[in-house]
Amino acid sequence: MATWRRDGRLTGGQRLLCAGLAGALSLSLTAPLELATVLAQVGVVQGHARGPWATWRRVWRAEGPRALWKGNAVACLRLFPCSAVQLAAYRKFVVLFTDDLGHISQWSSIMAGSLSGMVSTIVTYPTDLIKTRLIVQNMLEPSYRGLLHAFSTIYQQEGLLALYRGVSLTVLGALPFSVGSLLVYMNLEKIWNGPRDRFSLLQNFANVCLAAAVTQTLSFPFDTVKRKMQAQSPFLPHRGGVDVHFSGASDCFRQIVKTQGVLGLWNGLTANLLKIVPYFGVMFSTFEFCKRICLYQNGYIVSPLSYKLMPGVDQSLQPQELRELKKFFKTGKLKSKKPTL
Repeated sequence: MATWRRDGRLTGGQRLLCAGLAGALSLSLTAPLELATVLAQVGVVQGHARGPWATWRRVWRAEGPRALWKGNAVACLRLFPCSAVQLAAYRKFVVLFTDDLGHISQWSSIMAGSLSGMVSTIVTYPTDLIKTRLIVQNMLEPSYRGLLHAFSTIYQQEGLLALYRGVSLTVLGALPFSVGSLLVYMNLEKIWNGPRDRFSLLQNFANVCLAAAVTQTLSFPFDTVKRKMQAQSPFLPHRGGVDVHFSGASDCFRQIVKTQGVLGLWNGLTANLLKIVPYFGVMFSTFEFCKRICLYQNGYIVSPLSYKLMPGVDQSLQPQELRELKKFFKTGKLKSKKPTL
């Protein structure tokens, strides 16, 4: 998930709501690309024409147009708990990595972001596994009818640990993810030939897309093995459609390399990279629009259609402080005994 510079004019609930809505819309619009990525990783496309277009055409003909959004509802539902856990974990890690002078290095900041993302993924991992199962199943002959039915069925048939199958790959994939983030950050000034604090909005958007492309490419083999482990089940038709048989994570790596070569670990990367620009483009634009609506409701800007500031309003005030100040001018007294202006 992308992160934005904290704006004190929004409440915590408003920030979480803006991020959640932006994430849900971006996930929904890029869901067909996510479907093509997962099916290629699992191996369902083995023996068929490859590529996003061929996958969409085959799924459309076999299951109908709605099948292109299989698993998207679960992916959107897990956004809010995942975002809340990630935000709370990130704050804890920042405090842990901050020195006595209140400073935190860029590497520590990247590590805090990676670790918080890993914690949120582990906490909400069962929903990610269920999303994969919903994607690989046939909608016309479903093994699972939804999130709750899938959770109950997997728990009864395979046990609690089955809901966390492949979770170790999330931990292992955090290292190349962090290394990729650091490599991109260290070379940004060389790429743009200028200081970071003077990057334009377009440059920052390009930086996010570049970092996502590098980090996801480096960690993609771990994600591929994770998807195969999530999908494999003796209770599903064709064992979940997985193209290799394995007994664990390390054996899965060996079987993929043995049967498909090293590049088999990157099956589905093309669709995944195609998803980056529209995903973050929709996410940033939606977040900014929701942010303007919240700022307008809080009384900081004139209209939700622009960032024109409200005349006479101190933009450094917190939302609660601004409300108390407005109340003071109306009633002549503050609700708080010691207001901070």
